[in-house]
Formats: sequence, structure tokens, C-alpha cells
Amino acid sequence: MKQIVFLTGASAGIGEATAKMLVDAGAVVYGASRRAAQAYQNQQSGGEFVPVQLDVNDEIQLGRAVQRIVEERGCLNVVVANAGNGLAGSVEDASSEEVKYQFETNFFGVVKTIQACLPVFRSQGYGRVIAVSSVAAVIPIPYQAYYSSVKAALLMLMQALAIELKPFHIQCSTILPGDTKTAFTSARKYSVKAQQPDSPYYQQMKISVGKMEKDEQNGMPPEKISKAIVQQVYRKRMKAVVVPRIDYKLICLLGNWLPARLKIWMVSKIY
Repeated sequence: MKQIVFLTGASAGIGEATAKMLVDAGAVVYGASRRAAQAYQNQQSGGEFVPVQLDVNDEIQLGRAVQRIVEERGCLNVVVANAGNGLAGSVEDASSEEVKYQFETNFFGVVKTIQACLPVFRSQGYGRVIAVSSVAAVIPIPYQAYYSSVKAALLMLMQALAIELKPFHIQCSTILPGDTKTAFTSARKYSVKAQQPDSPYYQQMKISVGKMEKDEQNGMPPEKISKAIVQQVYRKRMKAVVVPRIDYKLICLLGNWLPARLKIWMVSKIY
């Protein structure tokens, strides 16, 4: 059966690579992003990319997009909630509005995207929910504490959601990428106060975030994460949590099992 996929954050990075990989596998991908993308097809596989311009924070736009998919294709098999952004700076330096910015797309945008799809999945008696979280959900990242927090919230949300949706035969999977080389690095925003040299955190923040950005730009290609997502789309039973690459699997294992004091000490030595 041809997979009909609704993918957010489809215009760049992991989302763009996932869309291409799914189309090559023969899926029909409705790729959502804030900026308009180009439609394309793979004649050999029969796959197709259909651009959808929307904001994941707009429930009306999301509802219309899902309705369009069902009207045009007759069903919806998978939603991949991938849209996200990053905020750097100390906890103290971030304003309430900046914290809300970090949670708006990364958490509430994911919730709204999933909520828009669930009535369709329940009426069908099947469906797959895939969300892109991060290794930062398990390992606390200094000067990106709000990013770590929102990704941790998303990981917990997805695991609780899996329990709620089991009676409806809807599967859930959370993908936890590690350092990945994408434009996410250059698009990262900083809290206003964090950029002021008189901030007591300024020097250490610059060193720590600089180390993170270097790791990102020397990290995995986005196709590594996309492959993990596509595998879950086509698996008979999705894995609840997927951590691409063995070293990041080990990091997450240690993050879950080490005493908090030791984990904090180790991360502080790295950053």
C-alpha cells in the first residue's frame, strides 16, 4: 500500500532529506513548511512531493491541510512532526517571550500537528505518529536548557500518547538525533540578554555554544536521521524510541542510568 505522509518542517535539513527519501521509496509526501517549496515526482518509484505552506502553530491551517490530504488521497497513513527551532543563552538571560518562542513550535506545534491527524487515524483504525526529539532530551545541554527541556517534554508526551492510542491501533515513535549537520546551526537564535557582553554568562556561553556548533557541523548528515524515520514508516511495528548511531545510543543509555550528579559533572566537563 502506498504510504500517504504528512511531514512538517519539510523545506530544509532533516525534513527535506526525509521527504526525498520517502518519495524515492514510493510515498506521497505532503510536506509542510512556512516558505513555499517546489512539487516534484519520482517517476520510477511513483512517489510524489506535494508542498503545503503553513505554520504549525495555526490550528486552522493544520486542520485544512489534513482535510485536503484525506479528500485528495482517501486516507492518511503517517504524520512526521519534525518542525523545530533552537534558542541559545543562559536560563537567567532568557525572557518569558523567548522561552515561549522555544516551546511554541517545538512542543505546541507538534501537539497541534498530532491533534489534527488523530481523528482521521481513529476513524481509519490505524495510523503512525513520528516525532523528532533529540539526544538533548536525555542529556542536559547548558546554554540550551530550554531546548533540552522542550525535547524532553516531547519525548515524554510521545510515550504517554503511545499508551493512549494503543486501543485505536495507532503506533508512536520518537526519533532522537544527535549532532547533525544542517542549517539548524546557522538558524539558531540567541536570547537578547545572552548576546550582551555584560551578561555574567557571556564568555562561558560563547565557549559552550561554539563547541556545540562545531560538533553539529562535524556531525551526521541529515540523511542518517531520515533513514531512521523512513525505516519506522515501513516497519510492521514501529520502535517506541529510535536513536540513530551507536555512540548516541550509548550516550542516551548512560544519560538514563547514571546518577544525576555524575551526569551533570560529565556534561560540565564537555561544555
